[in-house]
Amino acid sequence: PSHRKTSTRKMYSAVNLPERRRVSYSVVLNVVLGLAIGAMLYRGAAATLASPTMSRVTTRAMAGTGAMTRYSMAGRRDSVRNVAPRVMTQEATQASSAGTIVDDGTMTLTRFMIEEAMRSKTPGQEDMVRLISTISVACKRIASMVQTAGISGSTGLAEGGGSVNVQGEEQKKLDVISNDVLKASLRSSGKLGVIASEEEDDPVIVDELYSGEYVATFDPLDGSSNIDAAISTGTIFGIFKAPEECIVGDGDNLSIAEQDCLRSTLQPGKNLVASGYCMYSSSTILMITTGNGLNGFTLDPTIGEFILTHPNVQIPKRGKIYSMNEANYFDWDPKLQSYIDNLKKGEGQSGTKYSSRYIGSMVGDVHRTLLYGGIFAYPGDTKNPNGKLRLLYEGAPMSLIFEQAGGKSITGPGQRVLDLMPEKVHQRCPVFIGSPDDVDEVAAALA
Repeated sequence: PSHRKTSTRKMYSAVNLPERRRVSYSVVLNVVLGLAIGAMLYRGAAATLASPTMSRVTTRAMAGTGAMTRYSMAGRRDSVRNVAPRVMTQEATQASSAGTIVDDGTMTLTRFMIEEAMRSKTPGQEDMVRLISTISVACKRIASMVQTAGISGSTGLAEGGGSVNVQGEEQKKLDVISNDVLKASLRSSGKLGVIASEEEDDPVIVDELYSGEYVATFDPLDGSSNIDAAISTGTIFGIFKAPEECIVGDGDNLSIAEQDCLRSTLQPGKNLVASGYCMYSSSTILMITTGNGLNGFTLDPTIGEFILTHPNVQIPKRGKIYSMNEANYFDWDPKLQSYIDNLKKGEGQSGTKYSSRYIGSMVGDVHRTLLYGGIFAYPGDTKNPNGKLRLLYEGAPMSLIFEQAGGKSITGPGQRVLDLMPEKVHQRCPVFIGSPDDVDEVAAALA
C-alpha cells in the first residue's frame, strides 16, 4: 500500500507539474515582452522630442504616409510588417510643412491680371488690375440678372414702352439696369474720369471724389432685343487713357479744360489701352486684351470666379462661315452682293462653299467668328450708309480684340477701324471683321 501510495503521488506530480511550468513560462514571457515593448516606445518618444527636425507637422505627415501605405498596399500585410521605419529627410520635412503653397494650376482672372502686371513694364498695368476687376464684378451681376430675367420679370420694355435711347432704339428693362450696374462698378474703381455708354445721351462725368485718368466706353447689353427669346447677349467695353486726369465740376457751365476732358472720349481705337466683351449664354465668357494678346475666361458659378479657359486666342487664317444680316442684301453695294454670292457658290478665293450663321447679337456672332474663323460684317447700305454699329463702344473695342488675336477689322478697302477718328460719341461705322484672309478677300472685292 505504501508503495502504491508513493507511486500515485509520483504519478500525480508527473502529470500536473509540466502544466504548472507551462503556465509560469507563459506569464514570464508576457511580462518580458511587455517590458521590451515599453522600453522601445520610451526610446522612440525620447528621440522624437530630442530631434530638432521633427515637429508635430512632421509626425502628422509620417502618420498620414503610413496610413496611405497600408491602404495602397492592401493584400501585402506581411511585407508591410517587415518594413523598417524610415527617417524623413530634411527636404521631405520641408515639403510637408504647413506653410507650403500648393499650386493646383487654376488661373483666375484676378491672379492672371496681377501676374501680367508684375511681368509688364508698361506703366499703368496696376490700374488695369483694378479696372478689369470692377468690370468682372459688373459682368457677374449682369449675368445673374440675364439668367433670371424671365423669373424676376425683367424682360420687356423699360417703363412699359416708350423709353428710347439716343439712337432711337426702344430700351429694354435690362438695358437700363445693366447700364446702371456698369456705371456704379466703374465709378467705384476710382480710376475713371468719364464714362460713355450707348444708353446715355452724353458722356457721364465721374464725380471728383472717385475721378481718375481713364475713359471707359461700353455697350452694357448688346443684343438686348434677343433677351425675351433667351438668345446670347453681351457687354462690350473699351478703355482709353485720358490726356490728363479728368476732374469736372457739377455745374452746367463747364470750363474749356472740363470740355476738353469730355472730348477725351473722342479718340481713335488705336489709343485703346484695354478692351473686351462678356458673353451671357450657356456659359458666361469674358474675353480681355490689354494689348498683350487676347485671353478668355469662363465664369465658374460654383466659386464665383472667372477661370482662364482660352489662353492666347488666335483666330484661324481663314474660315468657312460668313455672318451678315442678309435681309439687307438688296440694299448692299453690288460688289458686296457679288462677294457673298461667290462665297455661297464656292467660287471665292478658297474654292469652298461657306455657311451662313447670323444670331443678331454682335457678341454672339463675333465670339463664334473668333473661335471658328470666317467673317462678320455689318456694312453700310442705302438705308444706313454708315452701318449700324457704334464706333466707340462696338467697332473699336471689337477691332482691337481681333487684331490682338491675329485677325483684321476694316470699314472698307484700306481703312482700319482702329484708325478712324470719331467726331461724335455715338458715331456709326461699317465693320468687316474676322480672319485675315477673309477680310483681305472682301477688301479686294469692294475695291
